[in-house]
Amino acid sequence: MRLINDGHTDACFNLAAEEYVFEHFPERCFMLWCNEPAIVVGRHQNALAEVNVEYVRRNGIKVVRRLSGGGAVYHDAGNLNFTFIERQDTGQTVDFSRFSAPIIALLREKGVEAEIGKRDELSVNGAKISGVAKHVSRGRILYHGTLLFSGNLTALTEALRTAPGKFSDKAIPSVRSKVGNISEYLSPPTDVAQFRAAVFAYMLRHLPHAREYSYSEADLTAVRQLRDEKYARWEWNFGQSPPYAMTRSVALDGKTFSASLNVRQGIIRQIRFEGPFPENSLKTLAQLLLNTPHRQDAIRSKLTSSRLTDPFRNNIDAVLEAMNGL
Repeated sequence: MRLINDGHTDACFNLAAEEYVFEHFPERCFMLWCNEPAIVVGRHQNALAEVNVEYVRRNGIKVVRRLSGGGAVYHDAGNLNFTFIERQDTGQTVDFSRFSAPIIALLREKGVEAEIGKRDELSVNGAKISGVAKHVSRGRILYHGTLLFSGNLTALTEALRTAPGKFSDKAIPSVRSKVGNISEYLSPPTDVAQFRAAVFAYMLRHLPHAREYSYSEADLTAVRQLRDEKYARWEWNFGQSPPYAMTRSVALDGKTFSASLNVRQGIIRQIRFEGPFPENSLKTLAQLLLNTPHRQDAIRSKLTSSRLTDPFRNNIDAVLEAMNGL
């Protein structure tokens, strides 16, 4: 069994590494990794509906889509992530809770009484410390999860704070839970680097036929290519959202201005603006932005390269806010 403890902190790289290992390493693998601030959304989620757009944009937080289903999670340097990859035996039902068994055993060894929940999440005293998700394809299983050790819970709450009722879609919504940090339950105090080392050492001792593996230059080249061609691209992270409708209202020139969009594959397929403004101006604006990617830079480019009429000519930022793209 290969154990990989890689130091990259780019969420796009780490998710690409997961897919690369899943597709190219035939033996069982365990991976331990950590991201700089990022929101990782589930495969079948509407990325825009899961994040606080203004907070994410203001703080430069990446939003990246993963292979597995489930809900959106916030990652930072205080959050440790683990991944199990192995073959699925034909005709056998997979007991996914067994992947959490060594994590629970490790935590209990350190005096943290973690319990497993209905969705295989781990909690301590009712506070969620680990969320998990899975991906099964072509006889292979990828099971991964978070270990919230010393994460910034304020940033977590703000980054995932969404405006209810703004989107209409058939995407899988996240289930919000009370969360807590593992570090709160440890004595003596331990930092995340020490905890990471302890997790890896425990897996080396207890997982069968475990051996440490470091990526080769060929591995790194392939992972970087997958990162650049998929996980770092808007087309995957946002364009792969299920079709959705969105309505949002803002103040423009002291009046209420609203945008209603229908988006498919990340492209604005239908659009309507409403407000106490000339009807021909509203229709011209809608026509201008039809078939534009629902992303801020593409919308801004259209607005700044065209001859807008009043009241929109000097209120491009308000139009962008109503459009709500990332």
